Amino acid sequence: LKVLSRIESILQSPRAPPLIFRPSKGPVQNYIKENGQGCGFEHLPLTIEMWADQLIALKDLHRSLRKLSLELLPWNTKDPQDNRESIRVEDLQFIVDAILEELEHKEKNSQTQSLQTLSAIVSHFQKLFDVNSLNGVYPRMNEVYTKLGEMTNTMRNLHELLELDSSAPPTVVVDTVGKLCDIINKNVTEQVQQLLGTQDIHSIINKLEEHESFFPPFQALIQDLLCLLEISNMDDILPAVQNLK
Repeated sequence: LKVLSRIESILQSPRAPPLIFRPSKGPVQNYIKENGQGCGFEHLPLTIEMWADQLIALKDLHRSLRKLSLELLPWNTKDPQDNRESIRVEDLQFIVDAILEELEHKEKNSQTQSLQTLSAIVSHFQKLFDVNSLNGVYPRMNEVYTKLGEMTNTMRNLHELLELDSSAPPTVVVDTVGKLCDIINKNVTEQVQQLLGTQDIHSIINKLEEHESFFPPFQALIQDLLCLLEISNMDDILPAVQNLK
């Protein structure tokens, strides 16, 4: 009876689980009341067995959390509960709190490093493209993007015009254009030499000087003839002179 009274006092305390005490019903309850031997704890052995299973599972959970803690916090090997036979919920909560605290610390450090990295990238962009303020970063990015698109299209067109492979680097394109310009310049020089009837550059200069000394008086003479003969076309000069005979 003393044991039952002690159990009754514990179970009726504010900290006791509300579903432990379940009064018996029916003839058995009436019989117990008449004899003064029952307190409504017939189901208590099953509850105690369940608690025993939970305590065993609590130890297993503790071992699992310790393994997780060693994986995430390998430097934190000290655990004052390792040698304790009974494991409390507070012990498990302590391990969980330590893990959560470390994860939050890592997350904050990761965000800080990310901000530092982004700041370094923006500063590097400002140096590369001569941007004095943060407000000028976006406009310069748009400008660089536009110029890059124009250059890409230009290089693609040059590759097609020069019949080069699309993987040819810009240096090959420049060399090809340079060779093409040399060929064109050479052909122009040869055509000028053929036109002037000379292969010597000094002869070309002399002929140009002769042209400069001859052409102005000749042009003035032609203009006078056009005015005197009252004609506008140089081809009509000869027929007009012949008619004057």
